[in-house]
Amino acid sequence: MNYQADVCIVGAGPSGALLSHLLAKKGLSVILLEQNAALGQAFRGEHLNEEGEAVLTSHHLLQAVEALGILRMKKLEYYAKGRAFKTILPDTAIGHLGIHVPQAHLLKGILQETQQFSHFTCLLNTKVTKLITDRSGRYVGVVATREGETIEIVSQLIIGADGRYSTIRKQAHIDTQKHKHGFDLLWAKIPAPQGWEPSIKMALVEDKQLSLFTQAGGFIQIGWNIEQGSFPQLRKQAFTPFIKQLTDTFPELAETVTHHIQSWQDFVLLDVFSSHCDCWGTDGLVLLGDAVHTMTPTGAFGLNSALKDADCLASMLAKATIAQFNVQEFQQIREQAIEKVLAQQIEKEQSFASNFEDWAS
Repeated sequence: MNYQADVCIVGAGPSGALLSHLLAKKGLSVILLEQNAALGQAFRGEHLNEEGEAVLTSHHLLQAVEALGILRMKKLEYYAKGRAFKTILPDTAIGHLGIHVPQAHLLKGILQETQQFSHFTCLLNTKVTKLITDRSGRYVGVVATREGETIEIVSQLIIGADGRYSTIRKQAHIDTQKHKHGFDLLWAKIPAPQGWEPSIKMALVEDKQLSLFTQAGGFIQIGWNIEQGSFPQLRKQAFTPFIKQLTDTFPELAETVTHHIQSWQDFVLLDVFSSHCDCWGTDGLVLLGDAVHTMTPTGAFGLNSALKDADCLASMLAKATIAQFNVQEFQQIREQAIEKVLAQQIEKEQSFASNFEDWAS
């Protein structure tokens, strides 16, 4: 089966979903491809900052997402020796310190608003295998497999919004520079104790960052930095002393941690790195989000930067001029902002321990 559209977007993550909505709203025909069988299955950040919130609000999408369930953070606390020694409250004009948005809620909320457009098509369980070029070398479509069938999608513009391991980037032979940050991350998710306030809590354990993020639905996400590449050796050691550091730091979590984190297998390891591409696309093809600038989890900038990418790109595309779209102009507009965010991440990582100097003294 063959499809045709003005734009083919590969990857139904935050940037791909938002871009689909914005372009369909402008009257462009859009086909959105997602390799997973359901939305929200890939690992992505789930915290909106002011920029991400502003993007969704400006396009009247936050209300649809909120109806599915979000959670506004009421405070940020720094912990040591089992107690909070510093608390940061939100600006009263803003009212929160970030918003937890479950990934599935964000994507569903955006795309349910997009389904109203007859010129929008979303194909799940569809894996791109190859790019199609015309005689001049311009990219004009993709080949994909869907439920055992090979399909072709022809379009004027291909968008690679397919994440840090982007197939589109690889197929287009666009190089990426990868940067390690000296740490990896252990994730775990536990039920929140009764009465737990929506908050972000930070601690320093053996000079490593330990963070708790309250989540919608009554959960807490634990993010625990460990030395880069150390997990194979770490998991050979006794588990109890390691997890005791968590309960000593946050005693109110002792019961739920005991019931829900009982072995190394209850953690998920995230290989932490950032990356950037000197080239954001070429004739007929554009990369955005993690596909072109992967970020670390620090500061939850990745999701919000991806939404900003989509917002910016949509503002530059119109049905009459899509064939003449200049990817270099898009890159120039967004690249400086991305470089600034990456610098902020490094600064936050390097200065994290300084938040605990007053307590130590």
